[in-house]
Amino acid sequence: MKAKEVPQEISMLEGHQRACYALGEDGRYTVVPSTGWEVEKIVNAVAVDEIRATIESARQRALRGEASALEFHMLRCHMTPAMLAANAGICKWRVRRHLRPDIFAGLRAAILARYADALRMNPEELKQVPGTAL
Repeated sequence: MKAKEVPQEISMLEGHQRACYALGEDGRYTVVPSTGWEVEKIVNAVAVDEIRATIESARQRALRGEASALEFHMLRCHMTPAMLAANAGICKWRVRRHLRPDIFAGLRAAILARYADALRMNPEELKQVPGTAL
């Protein structure tokens, strides 16, 4: 794309710009500021809706007792089991195991504290799932 063709439509950036690489008049790539474009706005909105649906599904499963509160909070913080494991200093297989509600209910306070610290909340909040959608 040439520098003059970089989209400058309204997007999710709301007044901000992001850097795009485009061919300048000299034939070399240069950084061109862009406010975004409609396609990007649509794709990002779909992705955000999908993330919200995944979080809501985890919340519902946790309320029904099919998943632990840990799964809900992990997804709410946009983490995967691998990311949570790395942040909490706990093996991935243990994190996946702790997503089961029966296992999560029996966790020691020290393990809960590590999860709570990684998710930036206190251990009591970690055990709770909100009754209404976020």
